[in-house]
Amino acid sequence: MWRLRESTHPVLTDEGGAILDERTGRWTYLTETASAAVMLLLAGGTEEEAAGQYATRYGTAFEQAAADVRAVAAALTAQGLAAKESLRRGRSRGRWWR
Repeated sequence: MWRLRESTHPVLTDEGGAILDERTGRWTYLTETASAAVMLLLAGGTEEEAAGQYATRYGTAFEQAAADVRAVAAALTAQGLAAKESLRRGRSRGRWWR
């Protein structure tokens, strides 16, 4: 699952959006399609599910939609604004009282 980091504040609409990085004070502006990709990724599920919804929304081939969604996810991850969350949940390796 993909998520934005805690230090970010997204403002996402169907017309585009922006993400504030609290650590640097910088805004990253998103196009309409990039904003849609982020909203679909944040809705949960996998990148493939987001790509399927993206393809339906924009009437594109799944392969192109998957490439677009991956590109947005990779760009925001490279900027330190997002991360892939581990599917493993529950307690960490350490003891719970630490």
